[in-house]
Amino acid sequence: MTDGTPDTIIVPSPCISVCKLTADRAYCVGCLRTLEEIRGWKHMDADQKRALLADLENRQAAAE
Repeated sequence: MTDGTPDTIIVPSPCISVCKLTADRAYCVGCLRTLEEIRGWKHMDADQKRALLADLENRQAAAE
């Protein structure tokens, strides 16, 4: 259970269970994360995760 402080709020993973890398292995076609970002997710704090989610929104917008 979380107490609602920023460090304990759970930030959901951007994974949508479409785990396939692009041909150049630059990022996952499902969540748009790089391999480094996927591996690092469990070690990130909530602020880092929120920052990555914002970056992913920008990647999605650029890809459209």
